[in-house]
Amino acid sequence: MTLRLETDPRGIARLTLSRPERHNALDAPLMDALTEAAHRIARDPAIRVVVLASTGPTFCAGGDLGWMRAQTEADGPTRAAEARRLAGMLHALDTLPKPLIAEVRGPAYGGGVGLLAVCDIAVAADTATFAMTETRLGLIPATIGPYVLARIGEPAARRLMLPARRFDATEAVALQLLARAVSPDALAAAVEEEATAFLACAPGAVADAKALIHSLRPPVPDAVERSVAALVARWESEEVREGLRAFFAREPTPWTRG
Repeated sequence: MTLRLETDPRGIARLTLSRPERHNALDAPLMDALTEAAHRIARDPAIRVVVLASTGPTFCAGGDLGWMRAQTEADGPTRAAEARRLAGMLHALDTLPKPLIAEVRGPAYGGGVGLLAVCDIAVAADTATFAMTETRLGLIPATIGPYVLARIGEPAARRLMLPARRFDATEAVALQLLARAVSPDALAAAVEEEATAFLACAPGAVADAKALIHSLRPPVPDAVERSVAALVARWESEEVREGLRAFFAREPTPWTRG
């Protein structure tokens, strides 16, 4: 089972990524499971708050590279469908009418940063690290782009996305990707504090307030479709084929210097 959903008697649900052997990388089954879970949670009045957690040392390593490599060999319609699978998962989580809180015990890379950007609150261990690593492999952070830009702004996105720069939890808090960074031993209590605060609030009011926030966001026309088209085009590039080939062969990429 790549995803677990458990709800306690108070209505706090725990949605746990469970592919530790693959660093919780997002492949098609996990994306579909997250999308379906988001829809199920939205319909369940017993669930008041959702904690997005993970098993193993890594929160989420981003898109599964085997899944990505398959797209370089697929036809155009298949690439587009797979890009929309990822975009649809992010949209389902972003528009979930329940508070979504990330509990981040380890690194979050690529699509893992995208998951944090669609959460209402993200709390991390102060030892966690972050990066949008796509350009190192010839890829681009396309489908996560609209959500990351909304969270951290364009200047920070340029500084982090373009050179795939790694950053720590302190910087992630300063960028507002994280709400808080605490010691690993204090993480569970910090997430509990954030989650229980919602239990004093009217569920319908919380849902309506979240919907209002979404409606007031600066609009970007066709942002999702633009990101899907950009990802499909990038999957067709020679750089992606070379980048993924080098990764699996454990060789330097052609553009590596030094």
